[in-house]
Amino acid sequence: MTTALAALGGASRQSLAAARASLDNQLKSLSSGDSSALAKDLFAVVAALDSSTPLRRAITDGSRDAAAKAKLVSDLFGKSISAAALKLVSELSALRWSSPSNFGDVVEQLAVEAEASAANQANELDRLEEELFAFSRVVVSDVELRQALNSTKYSVEGKRELVAKIFGNKIAASTARILEHLVGGLRGRNIEGTIAFYAAATAARRDRVIAHVRTAVALTDVQKEKLVTTLSKKIGQPVRLNVEIDPTVLGGVSIRFADELIDATIVNRLADAGRALAV
Repeated sequence: MTTALAALGGASRQSLAAARASLDNQLKSLSSGDSSALAKDLFAVVAALDSSTPLRRAITDGSRDAAAKAKLVSDLFGKSISAAALKLVSELSALRWSSPSNFGDVVEQLAVEAEASAANQANELDRLEEELFAFSRVVVSDVELRQALNSTKYSVEGKRELVAKIFGNKIAASTARILEHLVGGLRGRNIEGTIAFYAAATAARRDRVIAHVRTAVALTDVQKEKLVTTLSKKIGQPVRLNVEIDPTVLGGVSIRFADELIDATIVNRLADAGRALAV
């Protein structure tokens, strides 16, 4: 992953996995609009963290207990962000972090993923990825634009207005919101690195809502529809199928999505039986 998250230490890497699971739980009950509002709140938390080194250290201090850090989060953000965002940030504060800066990086990752989830619920996730890529191509090809977006002489609002003039209403609502946060949150990176971070986070969310299915025979349209309905209900998000026909699969079906594996193939059941008999 060509983002700041590639440099996460061991503790922070484990906490990222737990943080994404917490985000999944929050997103299950949220509409597209609510997911976008959650993203906005998380971006606000990132901005607050970036503005204060003592705050980052206090929230990630391993010597403080979880209750004390949760109270700190509540005191700081309780009146300015939603209950869902507050709960999520409190849960993150209880995790272990290799460095204070990693905490902000992961909150930013979750913010982008929450907006990508809003796009998924609005059937715009593919379009969001395509338009992020198109934006990256524009930035690479236009030296003046790249310099302007990297410059500290331009205000955040000025950069947003510049991007809005380029794209107008030609992009999806989710893309417009993502770009607003993107150009206003370089966080010490250049614009190219920030685009790469956002693209990777968006792809990470896409991977959470694609079910990879292995089966020996093709599924019927009815079977696909039933599987999509079942999985979407389970994770609370629209799910897409990626079906692989694999002759080595003997009966049944193997499904991998998010961090789960559902293996109902005969091969797997025989292997389980063999292990049981060997005990």
